[in-house]
Amino acid sequence: MGAVLVGADGSVLSTGYSRERDRSDHAEEVALARLGLPPPGGAAAPGPGAAPGPGSGLGGATLYSSLEPCAARASRPVPCADLIIASGVRRVVIAWLEPPLFVPGGGAERLREAGVTVEVLAGLADEARAVNAHLVAG
Repeated sequence: MGAVLVGADGSVLSTGYSRERDRSDHAEEVALARLGLPPPGGAAAPGPGAAPGPGSGLGGATLYSSLEPCAARASRPVPCADLIIASGVRRVVIAWLEPPLFVPGGGAERLREAGVTVEVLAGLADEARAVNAHLVAG
């Protein structure tokens, strides 16, 4: 899975993909960590400059992700939906709602409940599923 964080001016702020740095990495988590974002209730993540958050200018940014951000996590204590909410990002665009393979879905709903606009580009779901056929087969 992949994620791209785009500023209000259309510039790419950050990118990430699943398993990029560690086998437990999620794409959104990596993209946000590159900006030095701290996890909710946690210490600041390593990175240059002050950590973005609500009021930091990310409110105009859009996070694009090939998969719905997770609402529950088996591998880490903070799900991606909570990281996004804490970051101040107010718009998320996804291609595919998370299938209940490892944990239940629900990230899109959690984001909406927190006031984040979520758009699902259902026309891209087949392409997102195709690159992950090994996970959803059998």
